Amino acid sequence: MRKIPIYSHPAAGWPALIASTHKLMDYKALTRGGLSVFSSNQPNGGFDCPGCAWPDHKSHKTIDVCENGIKVLASETMSTKADAKFFAQHTVTELQGWNGYELEHSGRLSEPMAYDAAQDRYVPIAWADAYARIAEQLKQLDSPDEALFYTSGRVTNEPAFLYQLFVRCFGTNNLPDCSNMCHEPTSVMLSRQLGIGKATVKLEDFQQAKLIMMFGQNPATNHPRMLEMLAHAHKQGCKIISINPMREQGLAAFRNPQKPTHMAAGQSDAMVDNVIQIQIGGDAALLTGMAKWLTKNNKIDTDFIKQHTSGFEALDQWLRQQSWADVERGSGISKDEIISVARLVAESPQTICTWGMGITQHVQGDDNVAMITNLLLLMGMIGIDGAGASPVRGHSNVQGDRTMGVHERPNQSLLDSLERVFKRPMPQEDGHDVVSGAKALISGKIKAFVSMGGNYAVAAPDMSAIQQALRQTQLNVFVATKLNGTMLYPGTNNLILPCISRTEIILTGQGKQFATTEDSMCQISRSQGNLKPISDSIKSEVQIIADMATQVLGAESAIPWQAMGEDFDIIRDYIAEAIDGFENFNERIRETERGFYLYHPARHRVWNTDSGKAQFEVPKYPVTYVAAQMAQANTQLQSSTDNNSNVTGTISTAAKQKVWQLTSVRSHDQFNTMIFGYQDRYRQTDRRDVLFMHPDEIARLGWQKGDSVMVMRQDSSNQSRTLGPLIITEMDIATNAVATYYPECNDLFDLDTHAPDSHIPAYKSSTVVLERVSDSTLAASA
Repeated sequence: MRKIPIYSHPAAGWPALIASTHKLMDYKALTRGGLSVFSSNQPNGGFDCPGCAWPDHKSHKTIDVCENGIKVLASETMSTKADAKFFAQHTVTELQGWNGYELEHSGRLSEPMAYDAAQDRYVPIAWADAYARIAEQLKQLDSPDEALFYTSGRVTNEPAFLYQLFVRCFGTNNLPDCSNMCHEPTSVMLSRQLGIGKATVKLEDFQQAKLIMMFGQNPATNHPRMLEMLAHAHKQGCKIISINPMREQGLAAFRNPQKPTHMAAGQSDAMVDNVIQIQIGGDAALLTGMAKWLTKNNKIDTDFIKQHTSGFEALDQWLRQQSWADVERGSGISKDEIISVARLVAESPQTICTWGMGITQHVQGDDNVAMITNLLLLMGMIGIDGAGASPVRGHSNVQGDRTMGVHERPNQSLLDSLERVFKRPMPQEDGHDVVSGAKALISGKIKAFVSMGGNYAVAAPDMSAIQQALRQTQLNVFVATKLNGTMLYPGTNNLILPCISRTEIILTGQGKQFATTEDSMCQISRSQGNLKPISDSIKSEVQIIADMATQVLGAESAIPWQAMGEDFDIIRDYIAEAIDGFENFNERIRETERGFYLYHPARHRVWNTDSGKAQFEVPKYPVTYVAAQMAQANTQLQSSTDNNSNVTGTISTAAKQKVWQLTSVRSHDQFNTMIFGYQDRYRQTDRRDVLFMHPDEIARLGWQKGDSVMVMRQDSSNQSRTLGPLIITEMDIATNAVATYYPECNDLFDLDTHAPDSHIPAYKSSTVVLERVSDSTLAASA
């Protein structure tokens, strides 16, 4: 086996501090950003860091922010403005040619802008004129369902509640949000199996766990504050297993910047005991093998299963039908290794399963979450301290937005509650999620698109098709802090409405306002910025929504939109009436420094499911699903007689040596679609046009590191999609597996390839063919 170049330093430590400082300087945010670091995740007037949804520590810390968080803060607090002067210097056509890094560094949006087709530029517009245009266009729609209202998970609870109320009063449930693209299988399957689509653990449970199994997760990059808790758990004797096709070097060891001994003496904490490098898409197969061994050898909690669960017999029968050969083929892991992990589960009195989007973003993403939950139920690991289900979400308030009612498929209880509180009918038909909304947009059925944050067209599959569809709408509205690619494909009316960021003061006639957020573990916390807004011409999200609602709904609305825009306490009083768990919201959020924990019935073994018990679920897809997809693609290649090789998608005989499974990843220098820079420190590359591959596989093909390759995929309509050329880069990744960066790869993915119930796009598992591109071909195409 060839040696793989690895990052030899612990995660975090001095490199993280240096990189954070450089990023503050890069954004020209050393003063504003530096001040915000000391208020991030702090009680009594601090704000919730937008960089992730990991819970805040209960004990006070002078600094409670990570490298990733500081990069997000640098982005929000930059002093450069994307104002009228900026847009006067750049046409929209020119900006379409800018990459994600260039757009991200263009500056803070600082005044309302409208697209002028004659100039091909954004030009200033008065707030009143912008609202009038929005109202005019929305009222011209034949149906409210011709509008799509998207939401980013960075929107806090108060504007999220107001937004969904405005949209439903307008008459539609077309409320897609970023959950549809990240953790929707978690929400769908945990709700079905446990009665609530949220984590069953608290932060304190990680201090008591004896086994932590991490599925499809890279916390060193995506939520680095989790590393401290993992390191602490490991020192307490907890075994930690990472299940991931990629061996992430950021999980090897952790140097805690909060510990002087670590920073001065060069100490670090070990974290992961073992890495199980499964085949991409092999999680459900691995979990099936573990559950098969545990049930056959009676290593399960039969008392818990009898008292608290339903559906065990069907699952047990299904497990018996699965052959070990299929389990090994589907997971890429040997029977002996699977059993060794199952033994750890059997011996552990307290087990936490934690997962990220490496579990959810698959065609079989629903099955993946179901099998994790099945495993926990088999062992009775729901409803005891130190154990449970711990999905870790990325956006800081994506869970809170869903709690506040931002959902295209709302529960009837929510609609009934809103009707009771606001004394008006609410739309009853399910609305569009991200996938169906994008399809409706592309087909011309959506005439207006409104976005509260986010970068919809770039984050979704088929991004080029969505971008072009936005050109055909009669109205696009973007409430945001930064310029992004979705804003650059204007329809007849295109408006950018700049908003106050998390780090900035919201000052109204009623004084300073604070908002609230919900983290991945159901903790509700205050969030209050302390910096002067970047411009006097920007408004809070709450005020923008209140203004739009006032203009669009007019005198017929008895809801006090403007009063809520001035006083967030009024919004919280309405939330207390309409949303379960928020009784006496204003009083409770002020009672303690860290807010309060939402009641979680499953944690108390109360099951709000159809059966009244926790529900085992039988997977819908065979454990060999991915392997079968690859075998089918390989058969199709072998039967082809086309020997022509070029860079436009024709696959040559030389390329038929291998079919690969591709996964998308985020670099260490990015947050979702926000590209902070090009340095992926732990993977040791400083460019984004790369394809990660194991060096043994590179050598087997007779290729070399640095070669250029095209990536090709047949989509669900049997159409060829092509990405590249990409540069081959070495990485410790599973056999048959390759990886490349999101969102640059999103045109490889189509909107019809998704999980059946949650509709999550399959960003993390696609069957592809690679073709090496010769130097002469590259030169000719250049």
